[in-house]
Amino acid sequence: MNIPTTSTRRPGIELVRALDEQITLDTGVLDSPTTNDDQLLDSYSKTVSGVVEKVGPTVVNIRTHLNGHAGRNGSGGTGSGFVIAPDGFILTNSHVVHGAARLEVTLADGRQCDASIVGEDPETDLAVIRINASQLVHAHLGDSRTVRVGHIAVAIGSPFGFHQTVTAGVVSALGRSMRSRSGRLIDNVIQTDAALNPGNSGGPLVNSRGEVLGVNTAIILPAQGICFAIASNTAEFVAAWLIKEGKIRRSWIGVAGQNVPLHRRVVRFHRLAADHGVLVASIEPGSPASRAGLQQGDVIVAFEGEPVSGIDELHRHLVANLIGIPSMLTIVRHTQKLDLSITPQELAQNNQRN
Repeated sequence: MNIPTTSTRRPGIELVRALDEQITLDTGVLDSPTTNDDQLLDSYSKTVSGVVEKVGPTVVNIRTHLNGHAGRNGSGGTGSGFVIAPDGFILTNSHVVHGAARLEVTLADGRQCDASIVGEDPETDLAVIRINASQLVHAHLGDSRTVRVGHIAVAIGSPFGFHQTVTAGVVSALGRSMRSRSGRLIDNVIQTDAALNPGNSGGPLVNSRGEVLGVNTAIILPAQGICFAIASNTAEFVAAWLIKEGKIRRSWIGVAGQNVPLHRRVVRFHRLAADHGVLVASIEPGSPASRAGLQQGDVIVAFEGEPVSGIDELHRHLVANLIGIPSMLTIVRHTQKLDLSITPQELAQNNQRN
C-alpha cells in the first residue's frame, strides 16, 4: 500500500523568498529610510552644483584701488559682482566701488580687466560697473516676489579674496528693512542663512533654478547665519536707471522732520489710518514745502491719500515719477486737518533732504 508522503516544502515561505529575490534583482537593495535620505541629499547636491555651473561663470571678483589711501600700492579691498548683460555690465554693491580711483575685475575664467563705474545708488547700496571683454556669460534676474521662506538660497562670491566660493542655505525671512549709508531705509530685503563673509558683498544670491533672487549686501557680525540681500526686483529697477542715466532720480519737498505720536482723540476725530506722523521741524526757504504753505509744527499724516506714519514712509512716496507733478499732502495743524497741493522737485545727487 502506498502511503502518501507529506511534503516538507512550505509554499508560503517559498513565495516570500521568490519575491525577495525579484526585489533584489530589480533594485539591488530594499528601500529603507537611509536610502531615501541619501536620495534627497543627492538631489540637493545636484541642485546646488547645477546652480553653480549655470551662474558661477557670471560671478567676478572686484578689486578697488584708492591711490595709496589704503593698503599697499593703493589697494582698497575686494568685493564681488556678477555680469548682467553680455556687453560687460556688472552689478555689485555701491559700498564695494564707492570712492575707488581704479577698479580691477577678475572673471571666472581668470581674465583680468579694468572697469569703469557706470553709476551707483548709495540709497539702495547698488552700483553698475562695466568692462570691455568678449564672450561673457550673464546671469538672469528672477522675480523676487515669488520667493518664499524656506526656498533654497545659494550665495556665490569672493569672500576674503577666495574666488568662486559657494555657500548654500535657505531663505530665512522676507520683507526685512535695513539702513543704507545715507540713512534711507531699504525695503524688501531678503534674509538668508547662507554663510557670507567680507568680500561676498555684491555677489548673487541664487534660487534652485539658477535665477538671481538678490544681491548680497550685509552681514550681522555678532550673529551666526543672519545675512541680507537686496531683492532682485529692486536691483533690476535700479540697474536699469543706472545704465540709462547713471543715477536714480528722486524727489524732495524741503522739510526737516521727526516721527511723533498723535493723540488718540486727534486720530479718532479725523479718522486717521495711523497713530503717528511726521512733525515738520523746519522748512527750507524757497522749497516746494514753503511754496505749498507748510508751516513749522505741522504734522504730515498722508501723501496722495496714503498714510504717512514716519519719515521712512514719506521717503517711499518721494519717487522720480512725482518730480514736477502736483500732489496732495495731508497735514494736521493744531486741531485742523488740511490738504495742501505740493509739487516735489528733483533731489540733487548726494542731497539727503526730505
